[in-house]
Amino acid sequence: MFRSALALSAFVLAAAPAAAASYSAKLAEPTTDRFIARDIVWSCGPQACQGATDNGRPVVLCQSLAKRAGRVDSFVINGFALSPAELDRCNASAKAAADQKLAAKQ
Repeated sequence: MFRSALALSAFVLAAAPAAAASYSAKLAEPTTDRFIARDIVWSCGPQACQGATDNGRPVVLCQSLAKRAGRVDSFVINGFALSPAELDRCNASAKAAADQKLAAKQ
């Protein structure tokens, strides 16, 4: 009996999906778009963009958002904000994307 209960609980734990992290980002220039950027679906409104994913690389997700939507003023993961240094790394992607767009226009 004990073995079957142990096997059942192991099966339930193995079958449980990983909890998705909740992300929120405030953009320098708000948008109301909805788009996919690096494994996350972003739904943006006038105040912020929201999304959730199992991916555990917040700076990479922030960089992909910055490339797509522009400069990010704040990026929060489950209630914890990126540090100023991490936000600078994130926004370096926004600058690179803007430079590429400018070069393409010339």
